[in-house]
Amino acid sequence: MKRLNRDQMAARVAQDIPEGAYVNLGIGLPTLVGNHLPRDREIFLHSENGILGMGPAPLPGEEDEDLINAGKQPVTLLPGGSYFHHGDSFAMMRGGHLDICVLGAFQVSVEGDLANWHTGAPDAIPAVGGAMDLAIGAKQVFVMMEHLTRSGESKLVKQCSYPLTGMRCVSRIYTDLAVIDVTPEGLAVREIIPDLSFEALLDMSGVPLIDKR
Repeated sequence: MKRLNRDQMAARVAQDIPEGAYVNLGIGLPTLVGNHLPRDREIFLHSENGILGMGPAPLPGEEDEDLINAGKQPVTLLPGGSYFHHGDSFAMMRGGHLDICVLGAFQVSVEGDLANWHTGAPDAIPAVGGAMDLAIGAKQVFVMMEHLTRSGESKLVKQCSYPLTGMRCVSRIYTDLAVIDVTPEGLAVREIIPDLSFEALLDMSGVPLIDKR
């Protein structure tokens, strides 16, 4: 079984972002999505530190130290893009002006609860930051994560054991094994990678899944 690598996961997420969407890409894995957006679609990337109209990552040697995303990574600015005070940026997030946010996760529950900022580790970041504003403010929340932890435990859980970022906020989950929608009936599997059966995915996930392929 050949799992999707991180760039393949990012490309799969990018396929589902429609023309004209205003999108925030969270810190970590989701930042890769910006490098795979279809060139024939106009998509407006937002960063919570105050950018609208981000482009892909700059080429080596072309970085601008004054132009970074919320994860402090160098970014580019497309023609017509702008940067502004982070207070205005959070007003966009909290005001429901983002169509989609793409976030990483430690756990997602069967009801769409999201835990993505703290595992209880002593050296963890001290606060949730803007993730809770994105999780609640965006019209759709896409989660991009590996299906299993390094120790082989499912990140899909009946109930999150880590501190929550948002409750019942996740719309769709993209992993290295599958694409799964959060629905009122439960977690609905839309796609599975080749050479992996639904039964095997179900066994690895450890939570009820509905086959909707």
